[in-house]
Amino acid sequence: MTEDVTLVLDFLNTVDLARGTDLLDDPVAWNDWLARRGLTPGAEHPREIRATLRAAAGDPTAGVAPVSAPVTVAVIDGRPRVVAADVAGAVLASASRLVVLGRWDRLKICPARDCRWAFYDRSRNHSRTWCSMRVCGNREKARGWRERARTAATLRG
Repeated sequence: MTEDVTLVLDFLNTVDLARGTDLLDDPVAWNDWLARRGLTPGAEHPREIRATLRAAAGDPTAGVAPVSAPVTVAVIDGRPRVVAADVAGAVLASASRLVVLGRWDRLKICPARDCRWAFYDRSRNHSRTWCSMRVCGNREKARGWRERARTAATLRG
């Protein structure tokens, strides 16, 4: 399961809103990303797959499109496995395994407008909201405090 979580998160985070970068815009970086994971680009459209999976994980800014990829079920070392030839199949197979294991709802998108980082909620009660409480959560709490202080000052004065 850890490999599935890692692959899906790494794929979802190939776009970084905080830095304004998208790995898919850089063919060299994208091919390096694929090579480090032993994957090939395939014929599918990674942007649509990423957007649809991000939307499924809770990103309100991501678009939804029907996506699919061919996979094969094979018996390897005496165990049935879903095998994919390319990144689309591998990512969708990993996402499917997370759904089957009841872990998909732990994949979340940070609600901070300038972040939207995908993360895995490891909290016991699945209540984690922010990718990082030190960064995004703290900023949001500070914004809320400032807004409440402004409202209180307006009401007093």
